[in-house]
Amino acid sequence: MVVPGTPRDSMHILDTLLNLDAGVKPDMVATDTASYSDMLRVVGSLVTGQVRAYDLLRMFGREGRPTPLGTAFAEYGRIAKTLHLLRVVDPVDDTYRRQMNRQLTVQESRHKLARDICHGKRGQIMQAYKTGQEDQLGALGLVLNAAVLWTTRYLDAAIEELRYLPAEEREHDVLDEDVARVSRLKHGNLNVLGRYSFRASTPVDGNLRPLRDPGAGGLDEDDDGAEQ
Repeated sequence: MVVPGTPRDSMHILDTLLNLDAGVKPDMVATDTASYSDMLRVVGSLVTGQVRAYDLLRMFGREGRPTPLGTAFAEYGRIAKTLHLLRVVDPVDDTYRRQMNRQLTVQESRHKLARDICHGKRGQIMQAYKTGQEDQLGALGLVLNAAVLWTTRYLDAAIEELRYLPAEEREHDVLDEDVARVSRLKHGNLNVLGRYSFRASTPVDGNLRPLRDPGAGGLDEDDDGAEQ
């Protein structure tokens, strides 16, 4: 069976592959690969640094219309998009959807932390010129990464301390699968309001500060434990 390669008729290949017409299901589907060698040369040139991505984009279009090479890459990209959509709507296996939801949760937590840190001027980037906006975003990213690193180091220290507790003193076992779900983006312990001190403060011997004893109680005034 031969399916024509025109944009209109080629859509029938889905009926053929899915055997919707109750006919003979093909063992092999052959397509036009005239542009495949050109695509390989483009990829090789980009990977080896022989050409810049900006120059490649100019090769993909001419006078507002895609070139044959540009069309070939666009069609190739639709393959990945189609596979992505099929995995999303898979009625049997929802593993992929769960992975997407977890990633969205991480992104939303990261955005919330960034909004809380960039609390001045209601979190808006106020510089009117591009360079100033990039500087503000770069500073925000630096502070955000520092906060995540600080939280990560102390969470790791707390987890290790819990693991070394005698079994009779532990309320719960520290399982690896539970540790993998601990978010480093929680920031109920951070206070961005008040006065800032930029003096270097290094703990003795380069170690972390002592961890709070959970049995001692005494949460901070503004810490109600809601985000722990």
